[in-house]
Amino acid sequence: MIDDPGHDTADAQHTAGTPDHDDATRRYYETGDVDAFYDAVWGGEDIHVGIYAEGDEPIGEASHRTVEHTADKVADLLGPHATVLDLGSGYGGSARALAERFGCRVAALDLSEAHNRRHRAANTQRGLDGLIEVVTGSLNDLPYEDGRFDVVWSLEVLCHVEDREGALAEAVRVLRPGGALVFSDIMAPEEPPAEAVRPAFARLGVQTPATPAFYLAQLSELGLKGADFEDRTPDLATHYARLDEDVHHRAAELRDRISPAYVDDLLANLPLWTDVTRRGLLRWGLFHARRPTG
Repeated sequence: MIDDPGHDTADAQHTAGTPDHDDATRRYYETGDVDAFYDAVWGGEDIHVGIYAEGDEPIGEASHRTVEHTADKVADLLGPHATVLDLGSGYGGSARALAERFGCRVAALDLSEAHNRRHRAANTQRGLDGLIEVVTGSLNDLPYEDGRFDVVWSLEVLCHVEDREGALAEAVRVLRPGGALVFSDIMAPEEPPAEAVRPAFARLGVQTPATPAFYLAQLSELGLKGADFEDRTPDLATHYARLDEDVHHRAAELRDRISPAYVDDLLANLPLWTDVTRRGLLRWGLFHARRPTG
C-alpha cells in the first residue's frame, strides 16, 4: 500500500510503529476521499508504483504489472503448498493475484480494518476467501510464529515506517529457512539533497527516509543471502508524471467523486512529487533476498 501525494498531516511527527502513529495512519486511510481517489485514479485494486511498458498507459495496468513482476522473483517458491505473508495488503490486489496465479495461501496484514473489510468482500466475490486470511495488525508486531511463511512480501509500505529495522527483523523472523523476502520501497538516494526531498517524505509520515544501501545492509545483518536491488527509479518518475497528468486532466470529473478540497490538495502536491522524481531525487525499486536453509 502506498500513500497518495495528497497526504499532509500533523500526525507525521509520530513515530511509525507506535500506537499513536498506527492510529493516525488508520484514520487517514479510512476516509472516503482516499478510497475514491484510489478507485478513480489507481483502479482500486493494486495501489502501488507502476512498472510502465508505455509512458501513457493506464496507471492501474502498470501497477498490476509491478505485482506480476514481483511475483516472478519468487515464483519458484510458490504453488498450492506455499504460504505468503503480504505486509500492508491494502485492498488485497497482491494477495488475490498470488492466490489466483499460484493457488497459494496468503495471510494479508493491514492496519486499516476498513480496507480489510473491503478486501474480504472482494475475496468472497472472487471465490478466494478460502485461500486468503485478512488480518488487522502492525508490521512491528506480527501475530505469527517463527518460520511460518515461504514468502514475505511488501510493496511500498516500509517508507511509512520509522522503525524499519524492527519491521524487517519481524519479517525475517516469520520466514522459513529457504524462504524469500521481497519488497519495494520509495527511498532517498545515498547522498540526498535533504531540503529538496523533505516535503515529499514529510507527506509519507516519516522524518528519515531509507536508502538502497541501508536496506541491503539490513538484509545482510539479518542473515539473508543473495540480496539484490533492482533499481526501477525511472518508473517512479513516469508514475508520478502519469498521476499528475491524470488528476489535472480529470479534475472537474474527480470533484464529483472526491471532495473539492482533496482534489485541490492533489493538484497542489502532485507537481512536487513529479518534480523531485524527474530530478532523480528519489529512488524506487525491488529488493529480494533468501533465508539460508542451514
